[in-house]
Amino acid sequence: MQTTRLSLYYLAAYLVGAGVALVATPGLALTLLLSSGHYGDVMPRLLGVVLFALGVVIVQIIRHRVEALYTTTLAVRSAIVLVLAGLFLESRDPLFISLIVVVGIGMILTGSSYLRDRRRAYASTARA
Repeated sequence: MQTTRLSLYYLAAYLVGAGVALVATPGLALTLLLSSGHYGDVMPRLLGVVLFALGVVIVQIIRHRVEALYTTTLAVRSAIVLVLAGLFLESRDPLFISLIVVVGIGMILTGSSYLRDRRRAYASTARA
């Protein structure tokens, strides 16, 4: 599961990075994410703390090689993409398209890595 583990670095990077950015400079972070709405500073900072905390959990999953949670990260991100799509349809704020792209890239990386790692594991056990 080495490739899958490596794909989670992308997830950790954007969670920790976005978390810090939203806490430190919510206006700039939202502008960089193409937001057209005005969200104030309080809720984006709260979201930043949550993203940072999730990023720390992902870092620990990577660090401790908790392979049992790799598929969980895919399932959770699938739900997140569905909610982001609904929020985009409701608000028409391009912020949500930006987030869908960022999360979607990570899902593709982790999903394809997971499938590749599973195939390799199956092939090595079939040869044995």
